[in-house]
Amino acid sequence: MALFEKVIKKLEELSIPYQLVEHEPAFTTEQADRFIEGIEGVRTKTMFLTNRKKTAFYLIIMDGAKRLNMNRFQEITSEKRVKMASERDLHEKMMLPPGTVSPFGLLNNTEKDIHVYFDKDIMGEKRMSFHPNTNEKTIFVDTSDLLRFIRDAGYVENIVEL
Repeated sequence: MALFEKVIKKLEELSIPYQLVEHEPAFTTEQADRFIEGIEGVRTKTMFLTNRKKTAFYLIIMDGAKRLNMNRFQEITSEKRVKMASERDLHEKMMLPPGTVSPFGLLNNTEKDIHVYFDKDIMGEKRMSFHPNTNEKTIFVDTSDLLRFIRDAGYVENIVEL
């Protein structure tokens, strides 16, 4: 089953409503924003990070317009050095190519060893947008439903000030 279809199947299994927008491939949040302009929902950026020894992996979800304060995140995780994970790590952990990272990739993480962090600034938003394991589509889901999706996938969300 294709990675996108896996996302849709899980959303439907959980009776989670969604809005889907199909578009040209988008490799940055700026490109994706052009295709979804005017649709209600916070534009998110999702980053996949790891520690130096690659013994811990982190999925960070925040407003697409905000920059991550890496020092602050290292304090939160008590890590000395955190960096963007490699393409290889991304593929091994979530079976995703670069430019498609989202919480929906957690469905592909068989080890359930990714720590999920949300920036508290977006948690009051009604809806969020993500690529559903492909950069040719953007999906909008209610924030409460996204949290239910993450928990059902076997993860605990951490809501922190980034």
